[in-house]
Amino acid sequence: MSLSQTLHAATPTWHKTLTHPFVVGLGDGSLPLEKFQFYMCQDYIFLIEYSRVLALATAKAPDLDTMGRFAQLLDATLNQEMALHRAFAVECGISAETLEATQAAPTTQAYTNHLVRVAALGDLAAIVSAVLPCQWGYSEIGQALVRQGKPSTPAFYGKWIDMYADPEFAALSTWLRDVLDRLAPTADEKQLTQIFQSSARYEYLFWEMAYQMQDWPA
Repeated sequence: MSLSQTLHAATPTWHKTLTHPFVVGLGDGSLPLEKFQFYMCQDYIFLIEYSRVLALATAKAPDLDTMGRFAQLLDATLNQEMALHRAFAVECGISAETLEATQAAPTTQAYTNHLVRVAALGDLAAIVSAVLPCQWGYSEIGQALVRQGKPSTPAFYGKWIDMYADPEFAALSTWLRDVLDRLAPTADEKQLTQIFQSSARYEYLFWEMAYQMQDWPA
């Protein structure tokens, strides 16, 4: 079994995500709009910090091909995905001003701090272990929800599902798994397991944060 498969199988939190009320409600259309709007705003903050992680991954890549792929992913995130996110937010009833004024909720701040710290202090294997639960998890969620049938309303829930069920998104997840498995022979598997499982837990907590519309204590 490859390292990526071992990490996937050994992370119980991962398998709870598909049954989280936020994901279930997104899949059947019953998720209250205000919870989805909260998620969109927090995910915007996440993407900004995620871009910093991709920049560090580009710098730490061991060869030109891998460096180029991470650079392309960084460019796509900053110059395409962010623009799509802003346009999608408007469609969901979130103004550009509201999106830009969003402050990170406690879980968003903790998760992104975890990712940036791993990226700053660790090698490429550590970075890939940290980001893989997000990429792989979203791909699994998108594919699972599209298989069960997308909700007809609200229409943008179905569009969100399509985005993450897209084969190109799945291919990115597969590429990241391949990178990790190539780096595995010289990596510290115990350390990578801890990083991967921490990110997987944060992924679950991110859905919980959005569902509860988490805020800082007064």
